[in-house]
Amino acid sequence: MLKASLSQYFPILSWGRQYNRSQLVSDLLAAVIVTIMLIPQSLAYALLAGLPPEVGLYASMLPLVAYGLLGSSNSLSVGPVAVASLMTASAVGRVAEVGSMGYLEAATLLAAFSGLFLLGMGLLRMGFLANFLSHPVIAGFITASGIIIAISQVRHLLGVQAHGDNLYEIVMSLTEHLGDTNFATLAVGVPVVIFLFWVRKGLQPVLEKLGMSPFSAAMVSKAGPVVGVVLTSVAAVVFNLGDRGVALVGSVPSGLPTLSLPPLHHPAWQELLISAIFISIIGFVESVSVGHTLAAKKRQKISPNQELIGLGASNIASSVSGGYPVTGGFARSVVNFDAGAETPAAGMFTAVGIGLAAIFFTPYLAYLPKATLAATIIVAVLSLVDLSILKKTWNYAYSDFIAVASTLVVTLMVGVEAGVACGVFASLALHLYKTSKPHMAVIGEVPGTEHFRNINRHQVVTHEEILSLRIDESLYFANAGFIEDRIYALLEEYPKARHVVIMGTAINEIDLSALEALESINERLGEQGIALHFSELKGPVTDVLEKTDFLKHLKGRVWLSHHQAIAGILAGAKEEQS
Repeated sequence: MLKASLSQYFPILSWGRQYNRSQLVSDLLAAVIVTIMLIPQSLAYALLAGLPPEVGLYASMLPLVAYGLLGSSNSLSVGPVAVASLMTASAVGRVAEVGSMGYLEAATLLAAFSGLFLLGMGLLRMGFLANFLSHPVIAGFITASGIIIAISQVRHLLGVQAHGDNLYEIVMSLTEHLGDTNFATLAVGVPVVIFLFWVRKGLQPVLEKLGMSPFSAAMVSKAGPVVGVVLTSVAAVVFNLGDRGVALVGSVPSGLPTLSLPPLHHPAWQELLISAIFISIIGFVESVSVGHTLAAKKRQKISPNQELIGLGASNIASSVSGGYPVTGGFARSVVNFDAGAETPAAGMFTAVGIGLAAIFFTPYLAYLPKATLAATIIVAVLSLVDLSILKKTWNYAYSDFIAVASTLVVTLMVGVEAGVACGVFASLALHLYKTSKPHMAVIGEVPGTEHFRNINRHQVVTHEEILSLRIDESLYFANAGFIEDRIYALLEEYPKARHVVIMGTAINEIDLSALEALESINERLGEQGIALHFSELKGPVTDVLEKTDFLKHLKGRVWLSHHQAIAGILAGAKEEQS
C-alpha cells in the first residue's frame, strides 16, 4: 500500500523499475537534440523576461530534474517559455527596475510563489480547474501574447530603446525611436529572421534530397537557431560589431547556479503572488494540453493532478537555483517526442547537457548579438499566432467568438494579466449566460414508437390536455426564474393543458434555488387545476428530491418513462370520463 501511494506521487518509482538499455539510448539521443535546441531558446527567453542570459540556463537545469522525478508525462519538456517569460517581465517590471538585483530577486520569488501555488493545487487534487479556461480562450490569449512578444522584439532588431506593456504602447514607443535605428544591428537581425524562417520549412526537404533520412533531416533542422548563434557570434568578432553599436550579450558567468532560498520578505510579495497565480494557471493549462496531445499519440495518459505537483516542484527548483517561472514548452516537447524520448529521464539528461554548456561554453556567448536572440524569439512565437481561431469560432458559435475576441483584444490593448482575467471571466460569464436560458422544447411522440421529439423538428403526436416539455440543462439558481417564466408562458399558448410533464433526461442536478422554483410552479399550477409531472429523472436527482417534501406535495407524479407518463395520464382521463 505504501509503495503504491509513493508511486502515485513519485512516478519515477514506477517507470524507473522497468528502465532498460533501449530506453536509455532513446532518452540520451532525445536529450542531445533538445539540449542543442534549448540553449539558444533559454538565452532568448531570459532576454524576453528582462533577465541576464544565464538565468535562462539556470531555469533549464534543476526544473527538468524535478519534473523527471514527479511529472507524469514521458515527453513533456519544462523550462522557460515565451508566454511565461512575457508575463514575468510584465509582473516583475512593475515592482523593480530591469537589470537591478531587485528585479532578479523578484523573478525568483515569482517562481517560488508559482511553484507553491501549483504544488498546493496538486496536493488538493484540483487539476479540474484547468477546465475553467476553454481552448478558444487559451488560443486567443496565446495568439495575442505571440503578437506582443514578436513586436516587442523588433526593438532589438532595430537596435533602439523601446518599451511598453501592451501593443499600443510598444508600437508607439518603436515609432518614436525609429529614427535611432542602428543599421549594423538591422543587418544582423533581419537575415537571421529570414534564415530561421527558411530553416523551419525549407531545410528539411533540401537535406532529404541530399540523402538524409526524414527523421535525421527534421532533427538537424531544429538546430537552426544554433547555426544562427554561431555565425552571428563569429561575425561580431570578425567585423567588430560591438564597436558599431550592435548590442552583444556580454560576459556570461560560467558554472552552475548557486542554490539559495528566494527573498520571501520582498516588499511587493502580494502583487507578485497575484501575478504568480495567473502565470501558474496559463502554464498549467498549456502544459496539460501539450502533455495530453503527446501522450495520446502513444496511447498513454497523464494525470492533471500529478502534473500540478510536477510543475510546482519544477518552479520551486527554478526558484532556489536562481531561475524564474517555467512550464512545459510546446516546441521543445514536440522535439523531445519526435526525437524518441521514452521516459522523463530524457529531461534529466537534458539538464545535464545544459549544465555542461553552462560550465564550458558560456565564455563564447559574450559576442552573441542580442538581435540574434530576438530573431529566435520572433520566429518561435509567430508559430503560436493562430488568427484562424477567430473565423472558426465565428462560424461555429458566437459565444466562443466573443470569448476569443475579447481575450485577444484585452491582451493586446491592456496587457497579459488583464487578458488572462478577461479570458476566465468571459468563459464563466458565457457559461452562466448560456445555461441561464436553457433550451426548452415542447415534445410529442413519434408515431409508432415510444420516442419523443421536438414538435418544431419532427412530425409527432401531441395531446391538447398535456404539455410535454424537455429541459436541456440542469436546474440551478441562474436558470430557475427563466424556467418558471417559460412554463407559464407556454401554458398561455396551450390553454387546454391540464397536465405539465417535464422530461428529465438532460437534468443532472437540481439545486435549492431551482427546487424552490419547482415548488412555486407546483403550487401555482395546482391552484389552476393543472398537475405537474416528471419523467425519466436520473437516480441522483431523484435521491436529492426524496430528501425533501417536494415529491409528497407534487400534484402529479414521477414516471419511469415519458411514454408511460403520457399513456398513464390519458388512461386516467378516460377513467374519469367513464
